[in-house]
Amino acid sequence: MGRAAEMTGTTAGFLRALGDQGVITPLRSEGGHRRFSRYQLRIAMRARDLVDQGTPVDAACRIVILEDQLEDALRINEELRNAADTPPPVADAAKPVADT
Repeated sequence: MGRAAEMTGTTAGFLRALGDQGVITPLRSEGGHRRFSRYQLRIAMRARDLVDQGTPVDAACRIVILEDQLEDALRINEELRNAADTPPPVADAAKPVADT
């Protein structure tokens, strides 16, 4: 926890608050230590930036969650658009067509 707080420029209490708000959910080691992913650390830094700009912690958490959901939705939309733009596979001309 201390190393993650140092890397993000926050405090352990701030990271715990993000966990309490459901913004990040670190994995736990066998010894019970929190293990943060790079993604979670990036989210924590974004929340810290918002708080540093004067946004209350609970509002910063909601903003970060909504930004993350929006990013996912935009990615899914792009994937669906790309799939819709892909023409269906063309039947192989070398294969004989079976009579039905």
